[in-house]
Amino acid sequence: MLTNYYCENCEIKTETSICPICGNRTKSLLRIYWCKECNIPIIDYDNHNVDHHLESISSDIRPVFPEERLLLELILDQPFKYVNSSCWRLPNGIYFIDGKKVKIVIKNLKDLDDNLIRKKYKELSEKNLKMSKVPFEKYIHRFVEENNNRYEYLSNEAIEYLSSKVTEYDFNSMFVSFSGGKDSTVTSDLVIRTLGTPNVIHIFGDTTLEFPETYEYIKRYKQDHRLTPMMNAKNKEKSFYDLCETIGPPSRVMRWCCTVFKTGAITRNINSMFKNKTRILAFHGIRRAESLSRSKYDRESDSPKITKQKVISPIIDWFDCDVWLYILTREIDFNDAYRLGFSRVGCWCCPNNSFWSEFLSKIHHADEFYKFRDILLDNAIKIGKPDPEEYVDSGAWKAKQGGNGIDYAHKQVVSFKPCATDENSFNYELQKPIDDNLYELFKPFGEINYELGNKRLNEVVVLDRNNNIIIKLQGKKGQNELKISITNLPIANAKNIKDAKRKIECQLTKFQMCLNCSACMSVCRFSAIKIKLENEKLTYRVDEKKCVHCYECINHFTSGCYLKKVLATKD
Repeated sequence: MLTNYYCENCEIKTETSICPICGNRTKSLLRIYWCKECNIPIIDYDNHNVDHHLESISSDIRPVFPEERLLLELILDQPFKYVNSSCWRLPNGIYFIDGKKVKIVIKNLKDLDDNLIRKKYKELSEKNLKMSKVPFEKYIHRFVEENNNRYEYLSNEAIEYLSSKVTEYDFNSMFVSFSGGKDSTVTSDLVIRTLGTPNVIHIFGDTTLEFPETYEYIKRYKQDHRLTPMMNAKNKEKSFYDLCETIGPPSRVMRWCCTVFKTGAITRNINSMFKNKTRILAFHGIRRAESLSRSKYDRESDSPKITKQKVISPIIDWFDCDVWLYILTREIDFNDAYRLGFSRVGCWCCPNNSFWSEFLSKIHHADEFYKFRDILLDNAIKIGKPDPEEYVDSGAWKAKQGGNGIDYAHKQVVSFKPCATDENSFNYELQKPIDDNLYELFKPFGEINYELGNKRLNEVVVLDRNNNIIIKLQGKKGQNELKISITNLPIANAKNIKDAKRKIECQLTKFQMCLNCSACMSVCRFSAIKIKLENEKLTYRVDEKKCVHCYECINHFTSGCYLKKVLATKD
C-alpha cells in the first residue's frame, strides 16, 4: 500500500488526499529520492527494489527530454555538456542532472539573443537527437523499471475506480474531455482500458490558440485511434485578435479567453451531442497537484454548468512524476511541446504562462510570440502606460484589471432618469436601438406578452407565474428610448424596487454589451439560451420551454454581464 498522505485530524496515513474516516483533505507525504547508484529519481522510498543509497530531493519531478536539454546547454553556452547525463527538472524550475542541481536565472532569459539561440538550436537539433538517443533511453528505461511498483498501484487503482463508475451509465452517454495535454492523454488511455473499447467519444476543446504541437498531436492521435470518435468543440464565430483589439488582451485576473473560446464552445458541443440523454458521464484529467485552485476539486462532482452531467477525475491524486511514469511505462505517444520543455500545454498566449514558457514560445513559436507582443504593446499605449515595453516585457500586463482606456467599456453605462409621475418607472437612454434581443433578455424574469400591453405606447409586459404583470416595457424598435415600469414584486427574487431595478439593469447592460462571449449559455444549466452571430448580426434567444426562471443568467456575473466584469472601470 502506498500511503502518501497524512490526515492531521485523525493522525493517520492514507492512500488518497481525502481521509476515509473524517472526509477532510489530507497532506501529501510524497517525496522524490535520488538513487546515486542508478542515477535516476525514485518515487517514494518504499518503491525501490534494491538497497541503494537514496537522497530526498523534492516533492515532484519530471523528465527532461533531449530537445529541452539542448536548449538548456545553449543558454549556458555549453552545447552537448549533458548529452550523456540523466536530466530531470524539479517543480521550482531547477534542473537536477546526475544528482546535482543546475540553476538558470529565468528573469535573465529576456536579455539573451533569441535569434542566435534559435539559429544554433536548428543547426544542432539533428545531431543532438542522434547523440542523445542511447543515453536518454537508458535512463528512462531504468526509471520505469525501478518505479514499476508505483505504476502498477496507480494504474490498477484508477481502473478499479473507473470500473465502479461506468456501470451506472449508458456507453453512449460518456465522453473524455481531451485537451491534447499529458493528463487528458493518460485519462483517455485509462478509460479505453477500463471500457475495453476505443469507441468512447472524445471532445477536443479547440480554443484556436493551441500550440502548433498540440494540433500535430491531435492529428496523430486520430490516426492511431481510428475507432475513437474525436469531436472538435470550437468557437468559429470569434477571433482572438479582434477581441483583443475590442476589449483588450486577457489577464490573470480576467481570462475572458477561457470563457469565449473554451467553456462556451465545449458547453454548446455537449448540449448538442447529448441533448437526448438524461445522464452524462465526463472523464476529466484534472489533478489536485496542478494548482492551488484545483487542489480543492473533488474526484467526483456534478457539473456546475450542465444539470445532467457528472464529472469524474480518475488521476486527481497523481503528481507530475506519476503521469510521466505512466506515459513512459505504457510508451504512449504524447504532445511534443513537452519535449521542448513546456511543463503545461494549453494556449500559447495564456497570461498564466510562466516566464520560462514565454521564453520557450519566443524560441519555438517566434511568429506567434511577436505578433501577440505587438498586440500587448498597442494595448499598453492605448491605456496610457508610460513605458509600454517595460510594461509588457516585465509581465505587468498579466495583472491588468478592468477596462480603463478601452472604448468598448463605455457600453456598460446604463443611463436613466426617474419618471416624474411614477417613482417605480425609469426612463433609459440605451446605447443601441431596441430590437427583439431586448425582449428575449427579459424572458428569464417571466413570460413575455405582446398583447396585454398598450399598443399605442409600444408596450410589452412581463408576467409572473400567476399571470400578474410585474414589468412594463415601453419603447419602439429602432429607437434608443426605453421606459420600464415595475408594477409588482418580487422580481427575480428581489423584494424591493431598488434590487429589482438593479436586476433589470443587469439585462440592459447585457443588451448593450453583448459580443456573443457565450458566458450566458455556459452558466445556464438547462440549455435555454442560444446566441448566434451571423453576418455581424447578433441573435439572442431564450427558449421558454427550457427556462425554469432560476435567474442564474441574471445573477451570476457582476451587473449581469461577463463583459462588464471584464471591463469594469474605476470611474
